[in-house]
Amino acid sequence: MSQTNSLAVDKARAAELKTVSAARDAINGKVKGIRALLPFLGPAFIASIAYVDPGNFATNIQSGARFGYKMLWVIVLANLMAMLLQNMSGKLGIATGKSLPEICRDWMPKWLTVIMWVVSELAAMATDLAEFLGATLALNLLAGIPMLYATIITGIVTYLILMLERFGFRPLEKFIAAFAMLIGLCYLVETILSQPDFSQIAYHSVVPWLGNNESIMLAVGVIGATVMPHAIYLHSSLTQNRIVPRNDTEKIKIQKFSTKEIIIAMTLAGFVNLAMMYMAASVFHTTGQSHIADLTTAYHTLTPLLGSAAASVFLISLLASGISSSVVGTMAGQVIMQGFVGFSIPLWIRRLVTMLPTVIIVALGVDPTQTLIISQIILSIVLPFPIIALIYFTQRKDLMGVLTNKRITTVLSSLFALIILGLNIWMVVQVLMG
Repeated sequence: MSQTNSLAVDKARAAELKTVSAARDAINGKVKGIRALLPFLGPAFIASIAYVDPGNFATNIQSGARFGYKMLWVIVLANLMAMLLQNMSGKLGIATGKSLPEICRDWMPKWLTVIMWVVSELAAMATDLAEFLGATLALNLLAGIPMLYATIITGIVTYLILMLERFGFRPLEKFIAAFAMLIGLCYLVETILSQPDFSQIAYHSVVPWLGNNESIMLAVGVIGATVMPHAIYLHSSLTQNRIVPRNDTEKIKIQKFSTKEIIIAMTLAGFVNLAMMYMAASVFHTTGQSHIADLTTAYHTLTPLLGSAAASVFLISLLASGISSSVVGTMAGQVIMQGFVGFSIPLWIRRLVTMLPTVIIVALGVDPTQTLIISQIILSIVLPFPIIALIYFTQRKDLMGVLTNKRITTVLSSLFALIILGLNIWMVVQVLMG
């Protein structure tokens, strides 16, 4: 058994070296087009899974059911934010050879680093809560498995997938990319079955609308579910040692390939998020089902409206989303701890600890969808911390060198940070005022 495992590791290492060699050929101009891009595909697809996690299902479906197509522009805005921020994060890893948490530890006061670590760990736990609950709920509805048992199964499955890291970066990248494609395919099917109004989609994707306190609160939740703190931390770690640049010219070329990959991966994630909301708008809002506020009701309502096939596809996408995003969330948790405080814990311990909140919530019978939405609001509150740190470090020429932010990048990312801060302040005031 040990010999078989050793052969598998050796084979995986050889495949990893082949990927690096192919990347070098692309950097040197020996291959062009799609073939040149292929070795660089992976990091952005892993990060993009965080943008289609079960928290997105909860906020997008509730927004679409309640307000129809009117909040699609929030997803477009959030996705543009995500593209820019993930590009900056990936660029940080390429330029410095370090992750964002490691840079924070090197350059920030120790007390601030500890605060950042604690806040980031809370965000990672809120993220994992949403992801675990989504996968658990999908297993419960799809296969009739009791919620508590479904939680344990989800934990075991995600741990086994995480074990792929032993075989290098490529197997896990391919596995996560396959999940991303499956989720995208599911929502392509949902689009065909739900027959949304494409003129409404086009109009409300670009024309802003904020109606009342409820819609603004949901907008904050959508942004919190879309632009993810742990994904910003993780992306810099995924690029820092993947293809190591040997000079400034190679840094620029690797960054160009990374940008292309981010555009592809984040466009797919953006389509899935739009599809979630316009499916809910088309199926629920237009049929007077605007009260749909949880995933279980959404599933049961889909069956009589669109048939069992549509309902099953919905659950398959939710299951794929929950499992894959939980894997990514656990990876991010390790990066956050190791980067900020310089140590890590065994993967099985982190998997067990981050499962506990979900087990407790399931055991107490708390409403999963409301828990999902609250977790996304927590993420939105935490989000400014990594964004501000990312903007600060990526505009420093002494750190970034040839990959220092252009002025327009710093201005746009600062504007996005102000929008998020403004929405969060509004939300806190509303909560305090009852």
